[in-house]
Amino acid sequence: MSTSMRVLIADDEPLALDRLRRMVEKIPGYHVVAEANNGLQAIELADSHKPDILLLDIRMPGLDGLNAAKRITGMIDPPAIIFCTAYDEYAVEAFNAQAIGYLLKPVTIESLQEALSKAVKLNKAQLARLKDGQSTLVEAGNQRQHIAAKTRRGLELVNIDEIRLFLADQKYVTVHHSGGETLIDETLKDLEKEFPSLFLRVHRNALVALKYIDGLERLENGQYVVRIADTTIKPLVSRRHVPNVRKQIQGL
Repeated sequence: MSTSMRVLIADDEPLALDRLRRMVEKIPGYHVVAEANNGLQAIELADSHKPDILLLDIRMPGLDGLNAAKRITGMIDPPAIIFCTAYDEYAVEAFNAQAIGYLLKPVTIESLQEALSKAVKLNKAQLARLKDGQSTLVEAGNQRQHIAAKTRRGLELVNIDEIRLFLADQKYVTVHHSGGETLIDETLKDLEKEFPSLFLRVHRNALVALKYIDGLERLENGQYVVRIADTTIKPLVSRRHVPNVRKQIQGL
């Protein structure tokens, strides 16, 4: 029988606290072990109850959620932290504090369940990095292992390993991944520079994941497209990139 995940909730608003508790209890596989009303209580309860997951508000009296998170992630066996807040301007600070989720209030049961599921998937290597005070979004060489995107559900994390390609369209870039499509406010140039060993530039508007390249296909008009595993999208390959794409494919 699978073990139920232990959840600690910290929020200074009684109604918000009660609402989160009721939602957690409705989701199979999770149960609330304790509730805190401020940052200091969250630290004490995290230390005494050893929860697997912490649902943490940011603006609280005394010690706020961000500073509480920084202390909690320094514990020997820290919980996965999911921020639940009414404010979106703390996202960057939240992930610098090793959060794995950022939900905007009012939190829906669907977004909470998705965030809890992601927390469960946090592997031992990521937890080891947490203990070392490193961000869960950073690997060796300062390379992220997730792409963050602000959506109506909060801040969504897309695992780098699940991304098939990035497609640029005017000012936005669409991430095509195993879970669908997500818009991000980043440039292909920056992404290409950050992930040179993982993604290949095939066109001025497309970066393709090397591990998912399935082949090069020539069209009737003489142009080439890239076949990508697990997707019907075939991005065009510009003429100047054809030799390099062919070389990369031969080396796979």
